[in-house]
Amino acid sequence: MDTSPSALLRALLPKLPLVAKTALWHTLWLSPTSTKWDLRTEITVNIIRSLLDSPGPTPLSKQQRWSLKDPGIKGRMWVSKVTLPRPEEDDIRSVLADAIDTLKGAGGVYPTPAVVPVEAEWTGYRAHVRHDRPRLDHSEAQHYQRLMSEVTSPVTLIYLHGGAHYMMDPSSHRIPVSRLAHLTNGRCLSVRYRLSPQNPFPCALLDAFQTYLSLLYPPPGSFHEPVVANNIVLAGDSAGGNLSLALVQLILEINRSSTRAFVAFHEQSIQLPLPLPAGVANSSPWVDLSRCMPSILSNAQYDYLPPPKGPDTVSRLPHDEIWPTDPPRGDLYCDLSMLDHALVSPLAAEDWAKSCPMFFSCGEEMLADEGKAVASLAAEQGVTVIWEQYEAMPHCFPILLEQLEAGRKAVKSWAAFCSKVAGGSDNKLETTGTWYAAKTCEETAVDVRSLALCSREEVAERMSTTIHARMQGREGEAKILPKL
Repeated sequence: MDTSPSALLRALLPKLPLVAKTALWHTLWLSPTSTKWDLRTEITVNIIRSLLDSPGPTPLSKQQRWSLKDPGIKGRMWVSKVTLPRPEEDDIRSVLADAIDTLKGAGGVYPTPAVVPVEAEWTGYRAHVRHDRPRLDHSEAQHYQRLMSEVTSPVTLIYLHGGAHYMMDPSSHRIPVSRLAHLTNGRCLSVRYRLSPQNPFPCALLDAFQTYLSLLYPPPGSFHEPVVANNIVLAGDSAGGNLSLALVQLILEINRSSTRAFVAFHEQSIQLPLPLPAGVANSSPWVDLSRCMPSILSNAQYDYLPPPKGPDTVSRLPHDEIWPTDPPRGDLYCDLSMLDHALVSPLAAEDWAKSCPMFFSCGEEMLADEGKAVASLAAEQGVTVIWEQYEAMPHCFPILLEQLEAGRKAVKSWAAFCSKVAGGSDNKLETTGTWYAAKTCEETAVDVRSLALCSREEVAERMSTTIHARMQGREGEAKILPKL
């Protein structure tokens, strides 16, 4: 994304009337959120909301191109760009397909993805420089060496960025990723997974799986040495949180059901069962692509995400070079028949037993209920779960509202979890849930096992009903665009 002052000014100038109205309503206590937010938060959320819910839909390709503008590398971060080569063997695609089919149940349609090289960025914290210090004129290998010279812990994050599966890339997330590297004293591998709609499910999941195996078993020519699974944390925000939980569920399913003895990968034989990472840590994970849970509507006042609209009021996406797809598809990420698949919507997963520890951080946002359902089920099945929810905070607030006490606290908790599970700490984590009050961040303990507001049967019924409704109104292309 272009975050230069001139670009921001061009984007904000048309919003000046909105800013003035928001400031007036907030000052007069007429806004429904004026008791929960400060003025800066209210203005920020209202501007983002207006940009996402504009009257005329923007062509998908234009949205995607805008989100992929590289802001450059400067300041307190080391970045080393790498390409993880594709293995000559086809085993990772085969075990992925087997897992999808085993979990598929009543059926579903998905394409067979190609195994391709995966681009990524090693990211670390660069100390003792100004925020505008330019990147050094080094080779990527030299940048990696400089990065590693400042790493003092074994924590290694695989970071999967948000963006609704069709927007953004590692360049858009360098600042929050470098912040996590700083707070953990570790390093992050930020993955440029394939985006939809050009590359539908399971392309992005295959890229994430290949990345994980490439850390464990480095391909020839890699900058990094083998990383043990106990030092790896899968992390992400929004759609990236979806992918990280889907990757955990994929590994669990391979270990549960695969009849293979090993997986061939770059002339190495990886013995099964596959090792799980040390943990999975997400901010505002999007785990229900059907968007069927109650908080999608009930928490809308605290969020900037546009709520679903009825079929009579939703404008079609303008046709462009990437949408609609050929053949037509009812969702940007996958065929509608796959929306309730456990590797597409982890909300649909029935078995989290033997998972690595999980960390959830979210606001009082539209995606809260789906996260609660996954966290609650995992905790009931014996998984260690850390749940943190912040009153009146919107989607991905630690990234967007870092100046708030809630934003700073959430990022520190996010990093602290990663350090505890992957940093060699002897302190054993226990399942805990915490509600943080607006403005004060006063803490109240909550029971993670009782978070879910719907039974598993109700969740399945909600997903089925929502998917059926979308199928009935699809007419060859999506009418509802999830903007996360």
